[in-house]
Amino acid sequence: MFNSAPSHRFVRSLFAGLAAPVLLFAGTVEAAMTRWAENEGGRMRIIALAPEKDGTVQGALQIEPKAGWITYWKEPGEAGIPPQITLSPGDGITLENISFPVPKPFETGNVRDLGYDHPVTLPFTLTVADPNRPLKLNASAFIGLCRNICIPFQAEFELDLSKAKGLPLEENLILDKAARSLPERPSKDFDVTRHGLTDDRQTLNLAIRLPQASQAPKIYVAGPDGHVLFDQENGRLDDGLYQVDMPVGRLPKGYDPKGKSWDILVVTGSRAMETSLAFD
Repeated sequence: MFNSAPSHRFVRSLFAGLAAPVLLFAGTVEAAMTRWAENEGGRMRIIALAPEKDGTVQGALQIEPKAGWITYWKEPGEAGIPPQITLSPGDGITLENISFPVPKPFETGNVRDLGYDHPVTLPFTLTVADPNRPLKLNASAFIGLCRNICIPFQAEFELDLSKAKGLPLEENLILDKAARSLPERPSKDFDVTRHGLTDDRQTLNLAIRLPQASQAPKIYVAGPDGHVLFDQENGRLDDGLYQVDMPVGRLPKGYDPKGKSWDILVVTGSRAMETSLAFD
């Protein structure tokens, strides 16, 4: 049975009790790539392309854990903390979204996490209020790195996007590779065709169309307040669909799923698909 994961607020407090955050200033470099900020468990940096005519900026947070260390998916599971990027207010820049490559499950005792034990690039999209004026990106990145201990790692980055001219080959190669590591969107042969909660809200029922000759999938559902559903029950193929029940566990007190959505990641063989489950 799935045990409810601690809230992000609680996890941040837990991290603070384990080790003091490491705050580093990476500074500005030419083109659109910061220096690496480093700590005991690994390093990270930010890259970005020049603003497009519509004010869109494509960039990424690169994280490289050291051997034996892990960092986390957008919902880490039963411990850990998700990567976060915060932009300096007043710069006229908005963070629209961050994308996450397919994570790996990790189990330590009774604790299950989702994350990465290898270098990972998290693409993001920004919008700029005025792409025609000189632009500096001031961002704070906050991640968790864990091995025997967990270290909250925070770094401040400054990036002069007005210098991102011409064809930034290295940055484009990094972003292209990151895009190929992302889960695919729903398609005709790979999609969630039905989902719903039981009346007591203790079980999530799913029907999933899987690619032909697929293995039984791994399914991760990111619910409210950091809850992640891992467990499957009654998995079976029925009329060409994989139908399965997932125990929800304890929801936050007074939580009403109506009008809300949960994210789901389905992994089978070499393919992975991510979408949202909306509850009417």
